[in-house]
Formats: sequence, C-alpha cells, structure tokens
Amino acid sequence: MNMFTANPATPELRRPTAIFPGYMSGFGNGCETEALPGALPVARNSPQKCPYGLYAEQLSGSPFTAPRKTNERSWLYRIRPTVAHWSDFQKMDARLWRTAPAREVDMPIAPLRWDPLPMTLESLSFIEGMRSMTTAGDAGTQAGMGAHVYLATRSMVDEYFYNADGEMLVVPQDGRLRFCMEFGVIDVEPGEIVVIPRGVKIRVELLDKSARGYVCENYGGAFTLPERGPIGANCLANPRDFLTPEAAYEVKEVRSHLAVKWGGTIWGAEIEHSPLDVVAWHGNYAPYKYDLRKFSPVGPVLFDHADPSIFTVLTSPSETPGTANIDFVIFPERWMVGENTFRPPWYHMNVMSEFMGLVYGRYDAKPEGFLPGGVSLHNCMLPHGPDAEAFETASNADLKPQKLEGTLAFMIETRFPQQVTAFAAASPELQKGYGAYGRHLVSHFNPTER
Repeated sequence: MNMFTANPATPELRRPTAIFPGYMSGFGNGCETEALPGALPVARNSPQKCPYGLYAEQLSGSPFTAPRKTNERSWLYRIRPTVAHWSDFQKMDARLWRTAPAREVDMPIAPLRWDPLPMTLESLSFIEGMRSMTTAGDAGTQAGMGAHVYLATRSMVDEYFYNADGEMLVVPQDGRLRFCMEFGVIDVEPGEIVVIPRGVKIRVELLDKSARGYVCENYGGAFTLPERGPIGANCLANPRDFLTPEAAYEVKEVRSHLAVKWGGTIWGAEIEHSPLDVVAWHGNYAPYKYDLRKFSPVGPVLFDHADPSIFTVLTSPSETPGTANIDFVIFPERWMVGENTFRPPWYHMNVMSEFMGLVYGRYDAKPEGFLPGGVSLHNCMLPHGPDAEAFETASNADLKPQKLEGTLAFMIETRFPQQVTAFAAASPELQKGYGAYGRHLVSHFNPTER
C-alpha cells in the first residue's frame, strides 16, 4: 500500500513513515498507476461506482479538442474530489512573487547580473520564499514566463499549494527537496529538475536544513522535448530518462491550508483534510523529474561554435513555428575540440531574452563574478558576450581538446522582453557596473597585419 504520512517525531522535516514508491520512465507517456490493488477502473474512466468508494476526477492540461499529440489529461481516483477541499478563499500576501504583466521599475538598458541571494534566518516555506527576478509576457493570455529564485528554511506542514497561472520548472541549486503531490512523491537534488504542471497540488518538504534554487514559471504551452532535426533519434535529453512518480496517497483529517495562485494573486483558505488523496491515476498530464547529468550534448567536432539552442533540454512552443515561448537550455560538462575556433560563446545580439543561472562550477564565458546561485539577464537586442579575461584567454589558448568539468549552468530564453522586478532592482546583490564589462575589451585592430 503506497500511503505517505508525516512522522510526528520529526515535524520539522515531515519525514515519511514508510518507503515511498518509485518512478515510471519516459517522457509524455500515457501512464497508469495505483497505490491499492484494483483502484484503477478497468476499460473506463468514470464508472458509476469507483473501487474503494473513490471519486473520479479529470485534470485537463489542454483544451478538450487539442490535437492528439498536444492533448494532455489525467484521470485521478481520489478520496474526495477537489471541490470537496474547497472553502472561502481570501486574498493572501504574495510577498515577493510577481506575475506578468508587472512593470514595476524602469531599469537602464544594459546587461545585468546578481550575486547569489543569501540564505535567510527567517522561517520561509518554498512558497513564502519565492523571490521574482523578472517577468515577461502576460499570464492572462497564457504567454510568457516568470523567473524566480526561492529560499526555503522550513518544510510545509499541513500546507498545500497549486499554481493555476503556469507550470513550474524547479532547478535546485543548494539543498534537496521532496515534492509530495497528488500524483505521488518526487525527490530532487541539485543537478536535477522537476516540472509541476499547472493545477497540480503540492506540499514541499526540505530534506536538508535549507534550500535555494530557481523556478521558471511557464505561462504558455507546456514544456516538451525539442525536435532533434538532422541530429536524428538520439542524444540531447532522451525520453527514457524522465521519471514520473507512481501513485501514493495521504489520509489526514486535520485542519490544513490550501493556497492557489490564480490571475497573479495568491488566494488562501482553511480546509479540513489533505488534498493529496489520489489513490490511483492514469493519463499523460503529470509531474516529472529529470537528471540534467544524463543530458547527452552534441556539438561541432571540427570548427566554429554552435548556437546555444543545441543544448535545449525542454521547450515551450509558441504559435510561431521555430520561435519558443521558452527554451530551457543547459551548459553541462562537455568536450571542446574546435580547430582554429574561438570556443566560448561569441559576441551577439539576439531577439530572444536570456535569463541565466549557475547551479555549480564556473561558466566559461564569465569565469569571474558569476557565482553558483547567481543570476544574469541579457535582454532582447542588447549586446553581450565574453568578458575581457575570457576573450584574451580563449584567443590565445593552445587549442588542444579540453573538457569542461564540474560545471552546470542553464539559460531560460524567451521571445518576450523580461521586466526586472522592484525587488531585483533594489537588491544589494545586483552587481553595480556589470553592464560596463564590455568597456574593458580593447582594440586589437592593426591594418598592416592579417
């Protein structure tokens, strides 16, 4: 029986009293899983009476008439339907969580970078510790994104949350997390990611003393795997390495709190029982995790530097073919072998806006000043590229094969300009003068030499 409960002897961590179930592998699969034998109805979705006296409830992640390849829905068989977990919701303090459109400040146009936000002594859950850095697009039109850093110092105890505005891609940077959800349980550590579809209820527990990381809130089309094109059937993020949790349920008849983010506002209500009461489910709309260290990078093996899009893990498509609402791109360990090639990313201006974070190690284009847990923003059509040290080093390096080791950076790229929040603009971690790094690039022009 896959049931998870809190251990009263360790309330600060809410550790389980039993071993949690495992995972099912594959991306976007139609899954079926049950925590009690026979809990899934056979050959039908909504029988007159469900096994064990359960309720059938459908959670749809797409319109009913969406094409088959983009149609997402799951059937949940639960102790009570979601409407039974409902109460009188009141507007809550969203703290430092912002939702697009949210133009709070006018920042001078320049590249921006922040040091890591320091861990706080304040008691903060995963939700309370959300700090929005940028927003883009419009959540109401289901386009764009929000980029956040989370700081967490406590587990959520009898507290639950779901996001109706977008799916959340969570990138832990420091500290392990446990996501207890309607669909089961996912444990995640730095180097891994977890994606939580919109509408999925969660409770987040700390598996270490504190946690820090990044969240991409996707208002647009659900994340999917990018097309590989001429790369063919293999490499990049392979579907088999994505893991979806097996069913597990929680039976708790205690006074609890449910928070819902809807329309940029967080609403809260007292409820009388845990909403994580799904005993069985089937479908293709579910949370999943992925180990970024299993990404199989490809790249040029003779000369030149490939576009960063070749490192795309997940993409949120837009209505314009080839133009992403969001691309989630990583820069992992890899070999650099290009002959007569400037190997770091080249200087460029781009119609896409780039939000970057560093999970661990050093980023080759900015070896100094870009720290794990830090953030950089290079908005659309603003120039950026390697700093002077990176340029001089790469221009004069002995071009032997070189392996970049112990590094993991990521980029969240969107077609929308990203608006900096008031919190991020006023943060003491904002690096003053970072946007002027290009001034240290000197002229090497000599008309008499080639």
